[in-house]
Amino acid sequence: MGQKVLFFGDAGIDDTIALAYAFLTDEIDIVAVVADYGNVAREQTVENVKYIAKIFNFPPDVKVIGGAEVPMTGEQPTFYPDVHGVYGLGPIEPGVSEGFIENFFEIVNVIEQYQDDLIIVNAGRLTSLATMFILFQSLMKKVKAYYIMGGAFWVPGNVTAVSEANFYGDPIAVRIVLTYAENVTIIPLNVTDRAIVTPEMVNYIDYKGKVPILKPMLDFYYDFYKSRNPEILGSPVHDAITLMACIREDMFTYKTLPIHIVLQDGDTARGQSIADVRPYAQFTNEEKKHRIAFDFDYIYFFRDFMSIMTGETFS
Repeated sequence: MGQKVLFFGDAGIDDTIALAYAFLTDEIDIVAVVADYGNVAREQTVENVKYIAKIFNFPPDVKVIGGAEVPMTGEQPTFYPDVHGVYGLGPIEPGVSEGFIENFFEIVNVIEQYQDDLIIVNAGRLTSLATMFILFQSLMKKVKAYYIMGGAFWVPGNVTAVSEANFYGDPIAVRIVLTYAENVTIIPLNVTDRAIVTPEMVNYIDYKGKVPILKPMLDFYYDFYKSRNPEILGSPVHDAITLMACIREDMFTYKTLPIHIVLQDGDTARGQSIADVRPYAQFTNEEKKHRIAFDFDYIYFFRDFMSIMTGETFS
């Protein structure tokens, strides 16, 4: 039996790669997926998750739960078809799938069922997760740990000069989660931007045939990244490496620090994540600190990712 994971995501390309990894390894058991707005609208995310479930033959007891439609800022979300495609899966059109969508509050039952055996991995906007902390703080303390893809610490953002998309999209939700959650690990752009899957890796995975939709998605993804940075060597799989973190502790180098999230609207700094690294600062016991991944072992990542995605051993 693998680590029980409740996955929150917006089912774009890198979310799909993460879920493919999960269902190809025995070390992770996805027990439910919360489908949120983000890369695409919530309704499309739901369709994408149902499509992914069919492609990878999810066990019937894996719940698909409808998540948030808009951020806590009250704005209408902005979507990025140039990054993830019109439907969120690159050139793939998932269509409309049949299947029941669980009510949001099914999250409560999932947490009650697994409690401290459960890890939550949040790979998209944090709106749904923050909602759970607003409504059920005592329940959320039963969760074993939280892994969050988001933030950029002293590296360029991917929405503004300093802000990463998940934190920029709903900074209020980020601040709520980081205020109340315990045992949080943040996997920011410092790491995820370097979790590169090259075209050669994609072609070999495609040749092995275990992930039939991977190549069209990552070819699309690479075209976008290459148009933005002609020197990039492949596609960063932000969400996959975040999910991997919950079972590959020794792949990363961490620091545990206080974090401030900028809420300011209409400014480059909105959603900026600031970690206090002052060696002389005197922090109180009440000041919340969270673990941040600042570096990782790419060779470790390469071997593990390729082994799982192809069924071969890479050494």
